[in-house]
Amino acid sequence: MSADWSTLFSPSHGYSDLAASGEPLSPLDGRYRTAVEPLANHLSEAGLNRARVHVEIEWLLHLLDKEVLPGAPSLSNAEREYLRALPRSFSEAEIRRLAHFEATTRHDVKAVEYLIAEHLDKAAHVLGPNTCLPGLREVVHIFCTSEDINNLAYALTVKAAIEQVWLPSARALLDRLHRLSEVGADVPMLAHTHGQPATPVTMGKEMAVFAHRFARQIRRVEACEYLGKINGATGTWAAHIVSVPGADWPKIAREFVEGLGLSWNPITTQIESHDWQAELYSDVARAGRIAHNLATDCWTYISMGYFHQNLAAQGSTGSSTMPHKVNPIRFENAEANLEVSGALLDSLASTLVTSRMQRDLTDSTTQRNIGIALGHSILAYSNLVRGLDGIDLDAERMAEDLDANWAVLGEAVQQAMRAAAIAGHTGMANPYERLKELTRGHEVDAAAMRDFISTLGLPAEVEERLLALTPASYIGAAPQIARWVLPRER
Repeated sequence: MSADWSTLFSPSHGYSDLAASGEPLSPLDGRYRTAVEPLANHLSEAGLNRARVHVEIEWLLHLLDKEVLPGAPSLSNAEREYLRALPRSFSEAEIRRLAHFEATTRHDVKAVEYLIAEHLDKAAHVLGPNTCLPGLREVVHIFCTSEDINNLAYALTVKAAIEQVWLPSARALLDRLHRLSEVGADVPMLAHTHGQPATPVTMGKEMAVFAHRFARQIRRVEACEYLGKINGATGTWAAHIVSVPGADWPKIAREFVEGLGLSWNPITTQIESHDWQAELYSDVARAGRIAHNLATDCWTYISMGYFHQNLAAQGSTGSSTMPHKVNPIRFENAEANLEVSGALLDSLASTLVTSRMQRDLTDSTTQRNIGIALGHSILAYSNLVRGLDGIDLDAERMAEDLDANWAVLGEAVQQAMRAAAIAGHTGMANPYERLKELTRGHEVDAAAMRDFISTLGLPAEVEERLLALTPASYIGAAPQIARWVLPRER
């Protein structure tokens, strides 16, 4: 009798404790770490804390530079550099110290404040006994609620993650779509509407549709406005005005937020309202759904033989038991990851726009999943890029399908008959019904279609044009359309 599987979770039965070994729970931190690792610089817990330290120190420097606080000292360049060195050199040592402080404070932002205070206390060992930095303890986090720091830290980390990681990943996918639009611009292909043979296109034109759609979403993401606020416990600068009534606090706040490279939100509750985040995540999710559509179409083209998978590019093992197969795993993985990403991004967008009155902590928990949502998106784009790099267009296979579907010319003949009737030619009545009788439910080859055209009594130049038409040449402006999306330098 086999061992009870449930006993395998217990080290007391002689099995290793995988939880204690530090094995990652999320596939993004395990199997797929390489593909998404750049996000950790920005959207990991350590990345967020580094940004918090940066915001706290820049706020301290801003207040001193603006001479807002009566009696506060001016800093030397060396002292300013010493302060800024803390976020710049943020590493494992600072991560451990923050964990130590948070174990006592049970508050992540308070732990950041204590870390900076400790850095101030050590300044004399680096700058000498005359430095004023140890005396600036009370300036750290002055006039700030936690959300003053958090909203700015999140805005900075999300902005960096989008601009430095997500957008390059999306542009790499767009570049592959441009290439396929160009390579396939003149390659005729039988289109399918409702899964049925339809008016031919070119493969390049179909890829251009995806390029056009995806590029539009990239432009929306590029235009994102990253908002920030720093206005106290309920958004009124109340403590600021009571403590230092002579300062222009809205102006000071605006200059600080904009100095961080963000857009100022002047009217908030305790939290920045997160509307910009909801807008961004909706755009990223929509881009993902377009990419998902691309993945499923490419999968279908592979199954139809229109795309041929390059065995060397895809890897040697396709199926564990059927050696003849090369599974379209890149497109399937992309499809799955985009579904996970879209679900998380939708949840972020819907949750973050709501806060109970001034403040609740639902946003705090929700925002910890931003990196996961973007990670699955980037992983999907990486798979799509690798998938598209590993396919070739099979023009011969597409030509076979076109030659087997002469009935699709029925549309062209019908419309030519309508145009001739409008021009005053007789015998053009009921074109739709006549073509329906010829084509629906019947096999129509080249000879049958041309014989039919010859019996219609069309004007000579129209008949000549239709007799010269083939499914492969019935592609309209598809080649030009395919090239509309190409960057000018191409």
